[in-house]
Order: sequence, then structure tokens, then C-alpha cells
Amino acid sequence: MPVLTRWFIKCAMLYLIVALALSILMQSGLSRKVPLLGVLWPTYLHLLVVGWLTQLIFGVAFWMFPKHPSAPPRGSDRLGWACLALLNLGLVIRLVAEPLQALGRPCAPLLVVSAVAQLLAGWAFVANTWPRVRER
Repeated sequence: MPVLTRWFIKCAMLYLIVALALSILMQSGLSRKVPLLGVLWPTYLHLLVVGWLTQLIFGVAFWMFPKHPSAPPRGSDRLGWACLALLNLGLVIRLVAEPLQALGRPCAPLLVVSAVAQLLAGWAFVANTWPRVRER
């Protein structure tokens, strides 16, 4: 298993554990005492969908998709690492900014930076994976 895939999968598992722990906190009685817990639903969803699912898919796709016939077998390692970094940067920024925004603190610029980082990560993934999607 390539090093990059291991990083994607380990990050994905970390986000899964954080999301599941957050879901317990949100459903507990603590949400009445800690107002922040009441506004974390979008954060929880981002942890699951982007942090866990998307990251796991990206890592497994990098590893398991058909190898490139002429270029480096898995595409550009640099583009793959950029994808990992941008996806996680965008997610971490979102995990901080989204709850603050929900509590009335203006964080729109941070949310834009987060969205752009995640979009660039998506483009990096597609650019690196597209040539590997082909007939036999």
C-alpha cells in the first residue's frame, strides 16, 4: 500500500472517530449546557462526508485504480500529496469557522478559504485520477 494511501486512510479513520465522538456529545444532555454543541450538526456532517468518506475514497482510489500505462503508475505523487494537504487544510479551517459562524461570529472569509482549498483538492484528485480511468 503506497505511503500516500496510508496517510489518506489514517486521516479518514481519525475523522471517523472524532465524528462519532461528536455525535455522542451532540446527543447527550451536554448540548443544553454547552451552546456550541447545539450548532455542530454541519461540522459533524463535514467530518463524516469529507473527513471520513471522501478521504477514504481518495486514498483507496489512489492505490487501487488501474495503473497508468506510460506515466508514473499512480500519477503524480506531488499532486496526490497536494490533494491530501488541501483537503485536510480546508476541513480543519471549516471545523473551526463553521461553529463560530453559527454562534454569530463573522467567519465568511475563512469559510471561503476552506471551500476553495477543498475545491482545489477535488481538482487535484480528478486531474491525478482521470487518466487512470480507461478501458482495459
